[in-house]
Amino acid sequence: MVGVTNEARIDLAALMQAHQAGVWRYLRVLGCDASLADDLTQETFLAAYRTGFEQRDEKSTRAYLRTVARNAFLKSRRNAGKVVNVEELERLEREWVQLAQDGGEAMTEALRRCLDKLDERPRRALDGFYGTEKSREAVARELGMTDDGLKSLLRRTRELLKECIERKLK
Repeated sequence: MVGVTNEARIDLAALMQAHQAGVWRYLRVLGCDASLADDLTQETFLAAYRTGFEQRDEKSTRAYLRTVARNAFLKSRRNAGKVVNVEELERLEREWVQLAQDGGEAMTEALRRCLDKLDERPRRALDGFYGTEKSREAVARELGMTDDGLKSLLRRTRELLKECIERKLK
């Protein structure tokens, strides 16, 4: 980077180290797949760098980065010709601000603890469906289930995890 001081690079590196995971998680909550979240997270920090963003306090930094990330998300949706439900986006933003004041670290830890409590079959279903590139039909076959049975198991498991996480965060 031409004309960039070492001090500026260190600031960008520190900003990314402190907030990259939170921005990525936020983008996932908005509906990005992992690959798009990776791309938009990079775009978010590049935009912050290019605009000469000055970090003040943690709360305003997180809010600024969320705004940049949300705008990048909206732009990507528009470019893909997809409609965004603005009311849903605003609801997700309110929930994120309320629950993820630490960039999602507490929620992630609560999820880990809740996953540890799952029985083997729901855990295998989650790992197979979300942790691999396999189709739902393939995961269902591996577990000796029908596609609809796996779909129901995943829905119930997600609801159990949601309730567990909410209890742990109270």
